[in-house]
Amino acid sequence: MICSEIMKSEIECVAPTDTAEDAARKMRDHNVGFLPVCDDSLQVVGTLTDRDLALRVVAEGRPMTTPVAELMTHEVVSCRSTDNLSRAEELMGLFRVSRMLCVDEDGLLAGVISLSDIAQHETLSRVAQTLRDVTMREIAP
Repeated sequence: MICSEIMKSEIECVAPTDTAEDAARKMRDHNVGFLPVCDDSLQVVGTLTDRDLALRVVAEGRPMTTPVAELMTHEVVSCRSTDNLSRAEELMGLFRVSRMLCVDEDGLLAGVISLSDIAQHETLSRVAQTLRDVTMREIAP
């Protein structure tokens, strides 16, 4: 199975210049906790999670007008939409991320695969192994 077969391709993004409030509203309105941060050409420049908002805005007492560029995670983990799903699972485990960005042949955002997507399409043993690999961050020193 290749990534494009299970990835979500209708994805909401935020721009680096959007505010924390813009991002939070988009998360609420689309019932998601993760947003790719993209430039005008859909090149991914970072990611933003609801946890990022909680820790980097709320916990630090920063204003909701803070630009996403100051809050996002800059390290982007991605695979090609044409890659085998096992490649996405491998990268998720290696980098301990529960969501994988999929890019097209030009490196532009094409989709997102989450652990729940994998759980719906893979065998229980493969899902369990990917989940184990991703959650190692919680027990590692």
